[in-house]
Amino acid sequence: MARLLLTGGAGFIGSHTALVLLQAGHHLVVLDDFRNRNPVALKRVKQLSGKQITLVAGNLNDPACLERLFRGGPYGIGGSFDAVIHFAGLKAVGESVKHPLLYWQVNLEGTRLLLAAMAAAGCFSLVFSSSATLYGMPNQVPIPESAQIQPINPYGHSKAAAEQLLADLAGSSSCWRIARLRYFNPVGAHPSGLIGEDPAGIPNNLFPFVSQVAVGKRPELLIFGDDWPTIDGTGVRDYIHVMDLAEGHAAALEVLLAGAPQLLTLNLGSGEGHSVLQVLRGFEQACGRELPYRIVDRRPGDAAITVADPSLAKALLGWRTKRNLAQICTDGWAWQAANPNGYR
Repeated sequence: MARLLLTGGAGFIGSHTALVLLQAGHHLVVLDDFRNRNPVALKRVKQLSGKQITLVAGNLNDPACLERLFRGGPYGIGGSFDAVIHFAGLKAVGESVKHPLLYWQVNLEGTRLLLAAMAAAGCFSLVFSSSATLYGMPNQVPIPESAQIQPINPYGHSKAAAEQLLADLAGSSSCWRIARLRYFNPVGAHPSGLIGEDPAGIPNNLFPFVSQVAVGKRPELLIFGDDWPTIDGTGVRDYIHVMDLAEGHAAALEVLLAGAPQLLTLNLGSGEGHSVLQVLRGFEQACGRELPYRIVDRRPGDAAITVADPSLAKALLGWRTKRNLAQICTDGWAWQAANPNGYR
């Protein structure tokens, strides 16, 4: 089995992926600065898997930390990594508009420093956490990987720049095995209710906001527009269960490690869209009661429909989503009901 470094592995997607990788028999080292994450998540991953994780508290923007990590140093890790799965980064669109310098520093410069450390240590396999935000206002739906890259906020621009850096790197040498995974809308939680999404402050995304309304932390759900050209007038998105997403990372890693050097660019989504109201109704069924909501004006920059074309991931990885909206809502409610204040 492989020896893996997960950057940002204590986060929502990282912790679920860590669990899947541990269950597959891999050995994990997690690097995290816990800026927006909680180490309790990894304690619960250990509980679920019955296996150990080596945890290093550190920052990607610290070259000395990366050098010690890849060369063993005082962390007592020793040896080299077979691959890196790079989750670490900032992802709040609104925050990126207010603090673009921070987003470019963490999401692009942090990635550059990581790649330099990998190259120096002779580690050339990387699974990169990208985003469907790159597509901006899509010109076609479902969205293929060949769609135009046209981000509309600093977060999206920082991810697009990191993707370009990876393409330049792959073109500069025949050593690199890289998968750029463009997530659509990760939601849900592990069915145990032990690990899930724990956003700091007011959630930026629909699903954790609905969850917090259901548990009584928020008075109502705000729905941004009911006059979109969709099935019920509310925005439609491609929601992917976080466990499906985690399994997608494991599949990408397997293909990279078994194959020749290559650059893969893949959408990870279900290929099926659900409206805001459909998600709301699904969550009402999961929690067993009606949830209050209010229609407000549209938000600038929102699209009517954003749905993935995931056919390339199915063809190249043999991967597809297995869990539907009902399971997403059931698992999400199991997490939120058992952890009304998240990991705190």
